Amino acid sequence: MAHGIPFGALRSFETSDGSEGRFVSIESLEENGACSIQDMPYTIRILLEAALRRCDGHLITEDDVLRIASWKPGCDRAEIPYRPSRVLLQDFTGVPAVVDIAAMRDAIVEMGGDPSKVNPQVPVDLVIDHSIQVDASGLIPDALELNLEHEYRRNMERYSFLKWGQSSFDNFRAVPPGRGIVHQVNLEWIATVAREEEGLWLPDSLVGTDSHTTMINGLGVLGWGVGGIEAEAVMLGQPIY
Repeated sequence: MAHGIPFGALRSFETSDGSEGRFVSIESLEENGACSIQDMPYTIRILLEAALRRCDGHLITEDDVLRIASWKPGCDRAEIPYRPSRVLLQDFTGVPAVVDIAAMRDAIVEMGGDPSKVNPQVPVDLVIDHSIQVDASGLIPDALELNLEHEYRRNMERYSFLKWGQSSFDNFRAVPPGRGIVHQVNLEWIATVAREEEGLWLPDSLVGTDSHTTMINGLGVLGWGVGGIEAEAVMLGQPIY
């Protein structure tokens, strides 16, 4: 992440242990007369901070930042770039995305390049929860263990591939079966609300390959569902619009 952030927005603060943290302040835009933060909905503030932090003059420009900052109720619709801080996948739609990244590595090898350079550009979590089938239920002893055993046997090739992906790709984690539904895992274990990334503190935000991704909004984390192509774009460092 480059730190050539415009509008004098890079600020610092003192942490509880006395060390210094840095963050991107959208108040710098208010100081420059571009907007009124007090009147801005929280979701717009998150989009604005993300655009300001990722402003590189190419994928996201200062004009894009000012366009978001000028938001008002009833304003004209406009296309804006958004680069969330992470991606959430489930196995049904996530496996094809990981296959595509692996295929890119194969293509790099054919061109004589270094395949290890092809990695997700943001943290990606894939939660395996869409493959279970109920073979044992009711009063059958050890029903959960039996169902998990059958699931692993049926999906061993896919799960072995995902395990390889976790060990081979940077920024990629796979949560194995039996840990819970993807959205509950996201709420209880993955979401951070805020985190440090390359020396900057930033709000947690995400896109996920499921329409129920918006459950995470209950924690104040901006997130919504997208298709596989949009998720892959974010994984490769591209904004969605």
